[in-house]
Amino acid sequence: MQRIYTTEVAAHVGEHVRVAGWLHALRRLGGINFLVLRDARGIVQAVLDTPEALAALEGLLPETVLSVSGAAVAEPQAPGGVEIHGPTFEILSPVRDALPFPLNKPEVKATLPIFLDHAVIGHRHPARRSVMRLQAGAMAGFRATLAGLGFTEIQTPKLVGSATEGGANVFTVDYFGRPAYLAQSPQFYKQIMVGVFERVFEVGPVFRAEPHDTVRHINEYVSMDVEMGFIRDHRDVMAVLTQVVRGILGHLEAHYAPELAAVNAVLPAAPETFPAIYFPEAQELIHRLHGEDCRGEPDLAPQHERWLGEWARQEYGSDFLFVTGYPMAKRPFYTHPNPADPAYSNSFDLLFRGTELVTGGQRLHLYQAYLDSAAARGYTDLAPFETYFETFKYGMPPHGGFAIGLERFIMQLLGLDNVRLATLFPRDINRLAP
Repeated sequence: MQRIYTTEVAAHVGEHVRVAGWLHALRRLGGINFLVLRDARGIVQAVLDTPEALAALEGLLPETVLSVSGAAVAEPQAPGGVEIHGPTFEILSPVRDALPFPLNKPEVKATLPIFLDHAVIGHRHPARRSVMRLQAGAMAGFRATLAGLGFTEIQTPKLVGSATEGGANVFTVDYFGRPAYLAQSPQFYKQIMVGVFERVFEVGPVFRAEPHDTVRHINEYVSMDVEMGFIRDHRDVMAVLTQVVRGILGHLEAHYAPELAAVNAVLPAAPETFPAIYFPEAQELIHRLHGEDCRGEPDLAPQHERWLGEWARQEYGSDFLFVTGYPMAKRPFYTHPNPADPAYSNSFDLLFRGTELVTGGQRLHLYQAYLDSAAARGYTDLAPFETYFETFKYGMPPHGGFAIGLERFIMQLLGLDNVRLATLFPRDINRLAP
């Protein structure tokens, strides 16, 4: 008999069915007992109404893998409104050791370090599985939205020969006897590919050797990158980013409703146009509303971002807010300055519920502008930039782009208190396993 998923049993009421999965729970209620089976899509219960049925499971612990065959019977009080009667069992992989923590409770009752130590098992929990499926859904929505806008997906190298992009430390590796580096981002390559496809995107890992130990930083994460040509300025990039974010949320709402419900997720308010505030004006607002004088500072502190997020929600009914025009001193050398205010940039951050989610903006596109910017930043040796600069030597359109951190997006979407809970197997300054 062909195996079906637990979520398909209801469509076969009155038939003999076979399901397979993990022993989620064994509920002993006296004269009648229940086995709860979990597979990748859901759970179903089987009624154990004979001593023989119960004896077949004697000594087996949760997470035993087994196949269950029996009659599908409608039962409104059962999970999914259906259960299996007269079951027979085939034990595929017995478990006789206790789990590090129970998986058949509504929530995983383990500290974060203990959970991460045993994440190979912990991710089996239905709620944890839902978090990871929502990650997959976010990537699918990202890809679908950009494909619909005429973008081409690319994959760029993660081993690079020089540590050229400022703003983060890099991991050095031995590449056949010479140093190489794990890529901090696909920034240079995605700009290069604008000269080929005009509109490109990538979903892939990036590596930051920064010794952070915070709830919102990890050292390897998934970056969803976009770059596009023939723009007027950074506002064109912001418009596409708005479409992408709304596209991801729409995809999750349409295709991942069970997973959203499983983790009690509340989708954010995402209007057709996200509100925006200019960086100096944001600092003035913080001073006026909260009495903290951050005017003249080159960046926003996390508390400043939270205050701005609250303001955007109250004033515009939006969980998203663009902060535009960050000081050039805090932006990479390839960032385009604001022609009307050259100390500030044609760049932006997108705050999501008061936390920085996206950084992006307009890039320089003229060859001489790159030479001048590199000189102004004190780069005396331009050899590491040679192949990158070659792109601009032979004609590049005005262009710009952005990058979304997948794990931070999921963290904010689900209201998680640590980005590690939005990461499959996190890599931070302390953790290289599992």
